[in-house]
Amino acid sequence: MDDAPKDGGLNPSQRRHLLSSCQYADKLLSEIEAVLAAAQSKSPFPRFQPDISPAQSKVVQDYISRVRAQVVRILESQGVPIPSANIGSVHAIRVTLGFVDIAFDECRPKRMAGYGEVSAAASTEASGLVDEIQGILSRLDSYLAQGQSADLEQRLQRLGEAGGAVALVKALERAINRHGLVEFRPALGTIIDRLESENFEIAVFGRVSSGKSSLLNHIVGQDVLPVGVNPITAVPTRLVYGAAVRATAWFADRKPEQFAIERLAEFVTEQHNPANIRHVTRIVVELPAARLREGIVYVDTPGLGSLATSGAAETKAYLPRCDLGVVLIDAGSTLTQDDLATVQTLYDAGIPASVLLSKADVLAPADCERARRYVADHLRLDLGLQLPVHAVSIKAGYADLLGRWLETEILPLYDRHAELARQSLNRKIGALRLGVEAALQVRLKRADHAIEVEAPRLRELETELRTAAGRIAEARTQSIALADAFRECAGDVIRTAAANLIDAWTAGGATRTNRTAIKTRLEQAAADESARIASAIEQVARNAGRALVKAGTGISFESTPDEDELTGVLKNMPRFDLSNLEMEVPPSAMASILGRRWAVRRVERRINSQAGRQIEDALGIYARVLQAWVSKTFTELQERFDVYAGAYRAQLDRLLSGKAASAEDEQSLRGDLAALASAAQDQAALREVPGTAA
Repeated sequence: MDDAPKDGGLNPSQRRHLLSSCQYADKLLSEIEAVLAAAQSKSPFPRFQPDISPAQSKVVQDYISRVRAQVVRILESQGVPIPSANIGSVHAIRVTLGFVDIAFDECRPKRMAGYGEVSAAASTEASGLVDEIQGILSRLDSYLAQGQSADLEQRLQRLGEAGGAVALVKALERAINRHGLVEFRPALGTIIDRLESENFEIAVFGRVSSGKSSLLNHIVGQDVLPVGVNPITAVPTRLVYGAAVRATAWFADRKPEQFAIERLAEFVTEQHNPANIRHVTRIVVELPAARLREGIVYVDTPGLGSLATSGAAETKAYLPRCDLGVVLIDAGSTLTQDDLATVQTLYDAGIPASVLLSKADVLAPADCERARRYVADHLRLDLGLQLPVHAVSIKAGYADLLGRWLETEILPLYDRHAELARQSLNRKIGALRLGVEAALQVRLKRADHAIEVEAPRLRELETELRTAAGRIAEARTQSIALADAFRECAGDVIRTAAANLIDAWTAGGATRTNRTAIKTRLEQAAADESARIASAIEQVARNAGRALVKAGTGISFESTPDEDELTGVLKNMPRFDLSNLEMEVPPSAMASILGRRWAVRRVERRINSQAGRQIEDALGIYARVLQAWVSKTFTELQERFDVYAGAYRAQLDRLLSGKAASAEDEQSLRGDLAALASAAQDQAALREVPGTAA
């Protein structure tokens, strides 16, 4: 603000006072606007009585506009510039959401203990309520963090004129947006992602160090992806064709960032991005590679079975999204339940799978053929799938193996990848349409006696979902505590192992116990303790699954989880390993005289003296590894639960609202249902026309 008075006008201090007075007055006017909005709000905690008519509200708003216009003219006449805003709306909303999150966190049972003892039943439901609300807040915050890229309507407009699948998706977007069906936005966003790209995605899955990154580097002909023996990929990385080499990262909490390809390791390795602390959601690497020019996209996924990375959860979440899944099995290792589960998940989602026996160069030709047949036999016997298994290697002299696989399995897809991509997309669109139509049909139901009769049962289902979520939260806390307890349980493990050794001597008459026997009993003693964690997870997962099935059936939802869908998270629990233990403990002739208790204490002392510190250190490491596994497992369990629970809760809310749709709302709902039906029919008709894109 200019310090000099103008032509006998106000001095600088007076102009500053005028500006601050106008700003304060405008703040008060904003409060009046808030009163007008609150009077019409549907908040369950109304601040004001709705005693102002729409006509009166309009007049008040007009007067406020007039006052503000005059304020601007007054400031301009006195040469007082109006300061521009320096705080972004999105930033302000996200900060406020943080305070909302804190407010609900204060409702956790441990926070409310100061107001009196919280009963067990109330504690579980309160935990579920907080997790439920915080989950919604987190999704809203992630949406805001994506900026303009989250505007689904604008992205759909860029896809061109309505037709086929695009027309149906546009109808879905309008219905979701118009009627506030936010629970369907994540699925809609995934579909639009696929519509924006005509590429055929080949995702490569496998356990840590199975050779995924090395194989992909070899396929595209460039050493782009970092490789190593440790878990290195923190998030899925897409390799796509581009005229120039570059990379782009998307984040859950900020806008996308482009970076030089040399910095890729900063985003995708556990060393530079441990547990994905950067909150990277996707990486796209563009390369001028010949094998990418045909519209084929290769996706390098995080390793399965890794305890050092949170990426396994992202990998399993990505499974249903690809068009072809390539599952790598290390020829130098063995077939695991994770490998079989990956193939099964792809098959269940209707996604073709190709199985590769990687690092075939480590085996002699005869052994390689036996290993290939072994994997194929297990796929047939365990999963009932007849899948070819190809042996591949990137080593010199083995190029024919990789070339044969590309020629027989991958190259034929180049001609039909568009059709396969459409089939995959149509399945996803069809599932979303059924969900949206079910939600709109519920909105059409008016409040009547039948709804009133059903209300207690519906509220019971809602409470059971909330209680199930609370039990998951409680089980997570308890399981992490049990895992942490391994740091201090060396004495118990040694004592249990010593007792088992004495029992074995007594039963078998052994004269000497070798290192393997002692190691086995120590590891078994730790396994017995860790089994309590596995049992707790299995129990809470089964209970949550039953609650979901009951809720889904109760509201007539076709989509409910399979019996073992939630318990399927219980995989690859880490084992306590004492592979370097070197010690022997011979039996004592005095044991028969002094008794079992003396014998147990003697063996316990021997183990402590020879390997006590080593066992303590190993248990400390195991505690950290086990805690990481517990966190990863519960994250996946929560994600699987929320996929169903989010839709059920929204439907229950609609059923329980009990409000009759206005004539205008009813017309809008019927119009959207008719539009969805019409768009679906048009898409089906286009699919029946040969050569027409649907």
